[in-house]
Amino acid sequence: MQQEGLKTIAVNRKARHEYFVLESFETGIVLVGTEVKSIRQGGVNLKDSWCSIDGGELWIKGMHISPYEKGNIFNADPLRVRKLLMHHREIDRLLGTLKQDGLTLIPLSLYFKGSRVKVQLGLCKGKKLHDKRDAAAARDAKREIDRALKTRNQ
Repeated sequence: MQQEGLKTIAVNRKARHEYFVLESFETGIVLVGTEVKSIRQGGVNLKDSWCSIDGGELWIKGMHISPYEKGNIFNADPLRVRKLLMHHREIDRLLGTLKQDGLTLIPLSLYFKGSRVKVQLGLCKGKKLHDKRDAAAARDAKREIDRALKTRNQ
């Protein structure tokens, strides 16, 4: 995802392991100044975060942004609920699809697009244990094939 003007800050690797990503969306996020400075230093964790729609607005919960070391009284709560910016018609469409069983919104990555912080959300369906085993077996098989090709080409 390294395009012109994009700088990845954090990736939620656990999300792709635990869920099938059906669709992805780009949203903006409302932040305080010290949070942006902390994000620039890499003090963000998406591991246990999720999104919900309350009152027609999209919110991200469980995202941890470490307090900025020079922020003193201006630092916000590291686990506070943050608003995501998306058009109302997109939120309404998402609300309709989220009512289906087993679907959830998970933040996949956080990145800078120019000077703005963006969040990539994934519309996800949970994986069962056998799905995770199949993915691990496919990954191991691909690794073995690549290793064999590498030794053959040397």
